Amino acid sequence: MQLTQFTDLGLRVVMRLAVAGDGERPGSRAIAEELSVSYTHAAKVITRLGELGIVDARRGRAGGLAITELGRTASVGWLARRLEGNAEVVDCDGAQPCPLRSGCLLRSALRRAQNAFFESLDALTIEDLTRSPTGTVLLALPRVTAATTSQISRTIGE
Repeated sequence: MQLTQFTDLGLRVVMRLAVAGDGERPGSRAIAEELSVSYTHAAKVITRLGELGIVDARRGRAGGLAITELGRTASVGWLARRLEGNAEVVDCDGAQPCPLRSGCLLRSALRRAQNAFFESLDALTIEDLTRSPTGTVLLALPRVTAATTSQISRTIGE
């Protein structure tokens, strides 16, 4: 099973915010730069994380992003399910329905495997994922400051 890029990025954003220092509220652009991803993609993911109550996103001078208590304690499986959606591993009923769907055992086997995959992640929280050595790597990411972000924006014309 492979997670979507959306879910992968969502988990990485939450992990990065989990190791933020007291009072540190990086912006969406800084998070995108630190994780080496598109700002547009990161912004969509951060919006969804905010809707789920995982991330507190504030605009303005004292704004930025922070992980919520739910973000620290929710299971990785719970979060991955919400970011992935309810889609099945295979689409048997799509635009060109599979001719085997009336008597195929593959769909139910893959559904069981998908459920087992998410259940295996239910035992973990974001805090579990940010323990050493991962936490050390996250803390070592080059931090993007407001001045750096401003310079980057001018350079790329945003």
